[in-house]
Amino acid sequence: MTGQLRHMLRDDDVTHEEQKQILELGMKFRENRFYHRPFEGPQAVAVLFDKPSTRTRSSFATGVAELGGYPLVIDKSGSQLGRGEPVADTSRVLTRMTSAIVWRTFGQDRVEQMAKYATVPVVNALTDAFHPCQILADLLTIAQFRGGVDALPGMTIAYFGDAANNMANSYLLGGAVAGMHVRVAGPYGYLPDPQIVADAERIASQTGGSILVTTDPQEAAKDADCIFTDTWVSMGEEAEYAVRSKPFWGYQVNDELMALAKPDALFQHCLPAYRGKEVTASVIDGPQSVVWDEAENRLHAQKALLTWLIGQQRGDADLLS
Repeated sequence: MTGQLRHMLRDDDVTHEEQKQILELGMKFRENRFYHRPFEGPQAVAVLFDKPSTRTRSSFATGVAELGGYPLVIDKSGSQLGRGEPVADTSRVLTRMTSAIVWRTFGQDRVEQMAKYATVPVVNALTDAFHPCQILADLLTIAQFRGGVDALPGMTIAYFGDAANNMANSYLLGGAVAGMHVRVAGPYGYLPDPQIVADAERIASQTGGSILVTTDPQEAAKDADCIFTDTWVSMGEEAEYAVRSKPFWGYQVNDELMALAKPDALFQHCLPAYRGKEVTASVIDGPQSVVWDEAENRLHAQKALLTWLIGQQRGDADLLS
């Protein structure tokens, strides 16, 4: 098998079958955290942070170590990137010293620039545009509770709140790749980029899924298999919470909204969560909530993704199964 350098910069960087392969690997890592150890040596994986993190930092640092590698964690304040070094220069250096690069940053153009000059896989650990690692974990969580990866196609997932943010974008693309019926509900002025919606619709037409973007939360919630939300205010905007949150109150995930979904619908939140705002305590701490499994699944899904990407580059069929 010939090796091929692959990156995960946005959710549609993989096909339906490739996403399924990654999720199946994630299920195996759930069963055995040391299922594969492709970074034995240890080989280093650069994990860069321009934004604060709890789950991303802990899951990637732990995950790389469990894959046999060394997590080279670099904060913005501790790198020349934080002082204005060109992304291309950083990429040229890291690619000679590490086996993969993971970056949590701002503009999508930054991870794309990193990948352009890298000769190792680059993973988007969150940008302002997409959060593909989170969606892999979320899909893995549904598979965990609903009969495996093969059960995902045809399911209905619904997201509520700021529908113009990175999470909404990734649910649209990642859910479409999985062959799911994806619904996104938010207020006017906070709806997804039409180009991302068009991309998701194109993918859904090939995988058997569908896309619905609406301002009606009841329409989105009806008979859904899984309900998602995210904080209404992104990092760095907390001081503007009172103003920015006003358009979203009608999209709060509460008992009434959950009652519109299927009786056994799951609730997920990428965290951190603000009880009494985007979600009520009765929902996130209730019996339908699987947020702690979801958080754990960041570890398993990301290990699966890194293993799959390295398997692609090395042409190692054993790492792809």
